[in-house]
Amino acid sequence: MKKVIFLVFLIICVLPAKAQASKADILQNLEQKKTVEQNAIITATLKSSSRLFKAKEDLTSVIVVIPSGSTVTVIGSDSTYLHVTYEENEGFILKRHAVIDKSPVVSTNAPVSQPKVQETQPLQTQVMGRFSYLENKYGTSMAARLFAGKIWKGMNSEMVKDSWGAALKINREVSGNILKEEWIYKNSWLYLENNTLVDWGPLTK
Repeated sequence: MKKVIFLVFLIICVLPAKAQASKADILQNLEQKKTVEQNAIITATLKSSSRLFKAKEDLTSVIVVIPSGSTVTVIGSDSTYLHVTYEENEGFILKRHAVIDKSPVVSTNAPVSQPKVQETQPLQTQVMGRFSYLENKYGTSMAARLFAGKIWKGMNSEMVKDSWGAALKINREVSGNILKEEWIYKNSWLYLENNTLVDWGPLTK
């Protein structure tokens, strides 16, 4: 009788211990899966060149022009923009300019805080890259003005975009043979007729 009681007691003690062990295994497996998911990096490839904006609310805050075919790391997204990093720079690009890569890249670099070597060099290269792009398109003196974010009467709509970036909103009106456009930026409005800048001023709030 004592043996039977001892066996029953032993079974009662061993079963919860096994259940506890299996629960611990499940938790460990979940943690490992979570780590793999955290290390998965979503990337996107640009199907056309795109400006990287520091803030999506301010389209004059162009950090760099990312060439077509470049790969960026996607941090987040909304209906219009992708929040990305590109060569040490973080910002926003238009969603329509990129295609999300199908298979995520798994990062094996566990330590997050790694020393950044020559941090200023890539940024300097990108800045020079944007200037070279403008210089090839417009010539040195014109490129310098656009690179500095200057605008002037008589410049065409493409030059305006290369200087200030895309407008937040464009109001269009056709009057006879004249296309009238009002480009709205964060703090300013620009007035163009037939793709030529005619006037501008501050936004009144």
